[in-house]
Amino acid sequence: MSKNQFRDDFPILNNVKMNDEPLAYLDNAATSQKPQLVIDRISRYYSYENANIHRATHALALKATDDYEQVRDQVRNFINAKSRDEIIFTRSTTESLNWVAQRWGEAKLKPGDEIVLSILEHHSNLVPWQQVAKKTGARLRFLDFNQEGVIDLNAAKKTINAKTKIVSITQVSNVLGSIQPVKELAIMAHEVNAIMIVDAAQSVPHFKIDVQNLDCDFLAFSAHKMLGPTGVGVLYGKSELLEKIDPEFFGGEMIEEVSKNEASLKSGALRFEAGTQNIAGVIAFGAALTYLQKVGFDKIAAQDRSLMEAAISALQNRSQVKIYGSADPANHTGIISFNVGEIHPHDVSTVFDLDGVAIRAGHHCAEPLMNRLGVSATCRASFYFYNNLDDVERFLIALKDTEDFFNRHPSKESSNG
Repeated sequence: MSKNQFRDDFPILNNVKMNDEPLAYLDNAATSQKPQLVIDRISRYYSYENANIHRATHALALKATDDYEQVRDQVRNFINAKSRDEIIFTRSTTESLNWVAQRWGEAKLKPGDEIVLSILEHHSNLVPWQQVAKKTGARLRFLDFNQEGVIDLNAAKKTINAKTKIVSITQVSNVLGSIQPVKELAIMAHEVNAIMIVDAAQSVPHFKIDVQNLDCDFLAFSAHKMLGPTGVGVLYGKSELLEKIDPEFFGGEMIEEVSKNEASLKSGALRFEAGTQNIAGVIAFGAALTYLQKVGFDKIAAQDRSLMEAAISALQNRSQVKIYGSADPANHTGIISFNVGEIHPHDVSTVFDLDGVAIRAGHHCAEPLMNRLGVSATCRASFYFYNNLDDVERFLIALKDTEDFFNRHPSKESSNG
């Protein structure tokens, strides 16, 4: 077995079988697995520390509040925001992007304004903007990508213009794994006084993010894709922009004073976090961030590179396999989307499942991209730093089993494109 120093920290990887086979988990772009210390941190909170935050003055409540707010500081440092008040906790990347679309987009846009997206976007960075466009009369425009799966900056220069008010782009495609030039797009956006929004759900788990260097106005990501619990998201927003936005929800703990007819709101991030938050989830997310920093992004990048080189070089020798995106393993960020001849991706995934290999098959919440690629669906294997070369080997064995089975039992219908 190829050694991975972190693998033993993840109980599911060594203790769970899938269809009586050892688990090879290759669906990390959907959600990552959790190290034992994150699981333990949730348990410890509920077992010994459970209290609500920002309310009572008893010791349990004060500790819970301190632990929760320390994670806000961790996140600020993790993405190099200027202020802790630029970090808002939400439920997910999806909620964060919807929040910006509704609170900024609907309030600021008017007929004739333009919203620039890319054809690569996950539905969570597309459908909210469709709704905004319908309500405001704004127009959606789309950036295409080159053979490497990267947005064409020359085309972007022609698309982003004086009518552009919002540019909202994924930093890493959840289908192709390609890294997008969001810093350069932010410069173009700001030259025409538009705001730049970054969907960082797939990038933050794999490499260091510096929001000040990117100069993005908003950035969204989720805890669950980077070792943390589900139900916790982050929205970063520049302070000067957040001051111009009304909260999405109103209620407890986001107010300074309330009378029968009026209410004054707190300043900073707390004005956007009405009601009881996912306290245990946020605190456990802090443990996940500590663990990630212990691992280090240099090691994560090196493991990404090693696994991508091994898997893609082997796939390139399979005549029935088509890989989508770049031929260069370095431009996949742990993600490989592929199809196997005329075999439907769901059928491929079923054989993989029987072999104990977890991959995803479908449109990956990116149907416009599927249309651009000329397929209805793909298979997707997505790796993280706790995967090893044995997982790559299991992946290739499952692929051979798939090819062997369907070569013996050919389908009468082509159904993947």
